[in-house]
Amino acid sequence: MLKSLTTLALASVIGAALGASALAQEMTLKFQSSDPAGNPNFVLQQGWADSIKEKTGGKLAIELLPVESIVAHNETQDAIAGGILDGHITDTSYFSGKDPAFGLVANPVGAWSAPQEMFDFMAKGGGKELMNELVEPYGLHFIGATTPGLEAFVSKVPLDGVADLKGLKLRAPEGLVQQVFAAAGAAPVNLPGSEVFTSLDKGVIDAADYTVYSTNKAQGMHDVAMHPVYPGFHSMPLVEISMNKAKWDALDDATKTILEQSVAEFAQSQVAALAAQDLAAVEEDKAGGKVTVHDWSAEERAKFRTIAMGEWAKVAERSDNAKKVYEVLTTYLKDAGLMQ
Repeated sequence: MLKSLTTLALASVIGAALGASALAQEMTLKFQSSDPAGNPNFVLQQGWADSIKEKTGGKLAIELLPVESIVAHNETQDAIAGGILDGHITDTSYFSGKDPAFGLVANPVGAWSAPQEMFDFMAKGGGKELMNELVEPYGLHFIGATTPGLEAFVSKVPLDGVADLKGLKLRAPEGLVQQVFAAAGAAPVNLPGSEVFTSLDKGVIDAADYTVYSTNKAQGMHDVAMHPVYPGFHSMPLVEISMNKAKWDALDDATKTILEQSVAEFAQSQVAALAAQDLAAVEEDKAGGKVTVHDWSAEERAKFRTIAMGEWAKVAERSDNAKKVYEVLTTYLKDAGLMQ
């Protein structure tokens, strides 16, 4: 009888282990994006998510959901910590209400002139470590960063430098971006993305911080605002790919490495794809003759960055984390020769 019970117990343990192994082979993580289905960013993100099952040999799959599918765009951090979601692909600045450090690291307005500058900061300038210091206390682990690229600027009126921003009625997201534009003399207002086109068309605003050139064009912005600034001079958001820290910790090292490498590869492919679309859209607009594309001089970009840096310093005073972001960021920019 004892032998029979021992055999049964052993079989139960083996069965549980096999079950756990099978479960590990079929783990599916639910991620939510901050972009809507059909948006160029979401389409590219979906390609990344779909690649994970093959890259991990079936150990892991990611189900990617569009914005607002389960929770609001600015609630995903709490949802991941609480187990409602497993991860997200989102603009880190959405959490600046919890700590201004999130807004500063996510979009230090005027800091980056190209995506690779930000990627280098994340990889070898302390950015990755900084992000995990910020998100891990909230129950997340930062896997890596991507970005749609340097955003163009939408305008109904010619803008060739900082002086042209004075009194300009523009849509800008709440936080550092809006703060910098106000410091530059503009009159920023809060508007959801869904109201930008109508507000431009009706003259409620004259300009808008929106997204990259090709997406602006695809959404009809240049039909009513024919003086875009490209390349942009202001905004390049850090889009984080993060997941539940406990689930990250439970992954084997090989799977962790695959995830990190896949995000780095995806970031490069996303930037390249959108940059190509931007160039094609710019050439089409120039050939059409109705749209005038404005490219700010290095001097004007430097003026805007100087204004922005003053606002970075103000944000740094608002929390210990923000101060650390400011110190790490500015040290890197100086050492890399990017603060002239």
